[in-house]
Amino acid sequence: MTHPNKIRGNTLEREIVNKSKEAGLSAKRAYASDGRSLGFSEVVDVLVEDVTIQAKRKKKVAQWLYPDFHGDDVDCVVTRMDRKEALIIMPLERWIKMMKEIKDGTSKLDK
Repeated sequence: MTHPNKIRGNTLEREIVNKSKEAGLSAKRAYASDGRSLGFSEVVDVLVEDVTIQAKRKKKVAQWLYPDFHGDDVDCVVTRMDRKEALIIMPLERWIKMMKEIKDGTSKLDK
């Protein structure tokens, strides 16, 4: 029987793909969560447009990674561990919207 953590991870991968496709983006889940099936390294779980994604679902994530995203005050969080690369964190729906705008040429980033 499949381990519950594997099921939860697969569910997140399918969520990313389904929400991306609903927004009109191309999205694929790597077979068996192994990016080699998509032509990438084994750590790639999902491909949305040309963006490779490694999906990580945890029972508990640090609360400070979830600031108040309501309204237009904050779009994302950037964090960095000492001597490591900075990471950006944003709600999936907001990221999908941004990707859709870039694809459609309606992004404010292009102007």
